[in-house]
Amino acid sequence: MVDGGRLILVGAPLGNIGDASTRLREALGSADVVAAEDTRRLARLARDLDVTVSGRVVSYFEGNEERRTPELVEMLRGGAVVAIVTDGGMPSVSDPGYRLVRAALDAGFPVTAAPGPSAVTTALALSGLPSDRFCFEGFLPRSGSARRSRLRELAQEPRTLVFFEAPHRISDTLADLSAVFGTDREAAVCRELTKTYEEVRRGGLAALAEWSAASAPRGEITVVVAGAVPTAADRPSDEQLKAEVAEEEATGVSRRDAVTAVATLHGLRRREVYNLVV
Repeated sequence: MVDGGRLILVGAPLGNIGDASTRLREALGSADVVAAEDTRRLARLARDLDVTVSGRVVSYFEGNEERRTPELVEMLRGGAVVAIVTDGGMPSVSDPGYRLVRAALDAGFPVTAAPGPSAVTTALALSGLPSDRFCFEGFLPRSGSARRSRLRELAQEPRTLVFFEAPHRISDTLADLSAVFGTDREAAVCRELTKTYEEVRRGGLAALAEWSAASAPRGEITVVVAGAVPTAADRPSDEQLKAEVAEEEATGVSRRDAVTAVATLHGLRRREVYNLVV
């Protein structure tokens, strides 16, 4: 481990300032350097939190992170504590930060986090869809053909899927999801999470696409889509599933881990296999 600086990933509120943690306040107030996706939003956040940012503030966003990352690593070499904050949520999760985390780790510096709200897990919890297994896909491709191609690759994914989407593309994305995944696949559109005009729309993809086309939703949007359900032909029999869980347990693993392993193997919900066993 290299002596000197360290990097702190600071999770900022998604919109409601009341979600700011004590550690967020401490990190912003004490860091030698604060790398911000938007320095103006950082200033507003600090003002709302009544925090004085005493360290040097630098911009760190998609357009300059490749150039600025080596500069920040040099600051770490000089012993600086560097905090990185994005406009909301955790840095590096579809936000700037991954490149700096990787560079800091490669250079031997410690990386820690002051965790905060995440649009991914917040939307997942609010969706009402299974959350025991899920995958985050971030933003889909912008062009229609590339987006549909990516969705065809995901059409049989059994885990719940979470996407980010821009408001001006949400209607087209929902229409493509409906066409590729099926009109009745359950989903939720979560808009402006934790903010004044928070809205969660739940239903089949076709109904959500129709709603979106008519209402043109605005703001930051997270889409949660139910995973594919295996067909009867693909699903092992109940007896086979129970036998496989028993075989896993015979190796010494816990029932919970045995159920999880069998469910994962066959792309089934963990709860479905658990209910069979107990």
